[in-house]
Amino acid sequence: MNNQPTEELKRSLGFWSAISIVVGTIIGSGIFFKQGSVLDSAGSSTLAIAAWVFGGIITLTGGLTIAEIGAQMPYTGGLYVYIENLYGRILGFLAGWMQIIIYGPAIIASVAGFMSILMANFFGLGTAWRIPLAVITVLAIGVMNLFENKVGAIFAIITTTGKMIPIAAIIIFGLLFGNQHAFGQTVTEVQHATGGFGVAVLATLFGYDGWILIANLGGEMKNPQRLLPRAIILGITAVLVIYTLITIGILKFLPANLIHRLGENATAYLATKAFGAIGGKLLSAGIIISMMGTLNGKMITFPRIVYAMARRGDLPFSRFLSFVTPKGKSPVIATLFIVALATVMMFFFDPDHLSDLCVFTVYCFYLLAFFGIFILRKKNKGNRPFSTPLYPLVPIIAIAGGIFVLVSELFNDPAGVLLFIGIVIVGLPIFYAVKRMDAKRM
Repeated sequence: MNNQPTEELKRSLGFWSAISIVVGTIIGSGIFFKQGSVLDSAGSSTLAIAAWVFGGIITLTGGLTIAEIGAQMPYTGGLYVYIENLYGRILGFLAGWMQIIIYGPAIIASVAGFMSILMANFFGLGTAWRIPLAVITVLAIGVMNLFENKVGAIFAIITTTGKMIPIAAIIIFGLLFGNQHAFGQTVTEVQHATGGFGVAVLATLFGYDGWILIANLGGEMKNPQRLLPRAIILGITAVLVIYTLITIGILKFLPANLIHRLGENATAYLATKAFGAIGGKLLSAGIIISMMGTLNGKMITFPRIVYAMARRGDLPFSRFLSFVTPKGKSPVIATLFIVALATVMMFFFDPDHLSDLCVFTVYCFYLLAFFGIFILRKKNKGNRPFSTPLYPLVPIIAIAGGIFVLVSELFNDPAGVLLFIGIVIVGLPIFYAVKRMDAKRM
């Protein structure tokens, strides 16, 4: 059961680095740009707040479930390694393939796309600058992560600390000075909710997504059996509380109909309205830094999946993709690979659409991992480094939430779902082709 890549990466990540990566990777564009779409889908402010809470509960139960699995498999690769050890090589490969071809590049492109909207507004540039700004930012953060992991980890701590300033400002100002009733508002300018509560929850899950990415760094933690569960659980719990307070703060300050009209620009409008032109600019700068921290967290983690798969010889050109720098032990070719795919996606997909589809795709494999806890409990009846509390209730809630996500997106966007599933399935002939090439060399 212990199939894992041979480790060559440095075990240098401690508790604060791990927590900063979890929180920094989760809190990014979702909470700032999804308020309008969540509200439109939910139809009322009460249901919108409930959607953020419900999304957080689904995420927390998933995190508690994965924490038990991850503590028993503390290796570089995360979900890819879990699925392979639980279900075998083929499903494990597809889990990794999904993350490096669809999920990773799509979520990086989506966050960068949302961030570029704010950056264009900040610098007074037109919409034509959005893609160039997104590309430049992704390239810059990608280059930074070509150095050893301590560089990205330090940047994660700095940006996670910095992002708390705009978050605290929005929460405090909204709760103390808002004149609206956060609960009970209806979006009267929308005749009917655009998707319903299920789609609203799905939109929040993009805001919560990223929590599992710390598992990809299991091979670089000083004490992963103890550190990984703590980082996941404390990180998700903190984000759940923060997101709920931000949503209530925004709804107390801005009427629901105005949030509907502003859409992705609701948070930027609040910043200017609450703190004036200069204060609004400073707050927007803080949000941009927040998103850069999110991008950095994703840029640290996804190349590790490429590296882990390449070390196993599962990918074409594995010898190149598994290359690490002699001194810093950074997977440079894998990082450039993820940067290239994310850049391509920026030109072909809308960030909002990408965010929903990448959440759907990864939850297909989250579900398999959630079921895996029952397999591990049956196999490993002895002592575990970490045990999921309230077992089996917590895993059952995680599984039910995962099914809820998949069904909601399937009904909301069947064409997009089929496209992304098709790209995942394309991985099968590639897997067999690589194995045939390996057999011929032998």
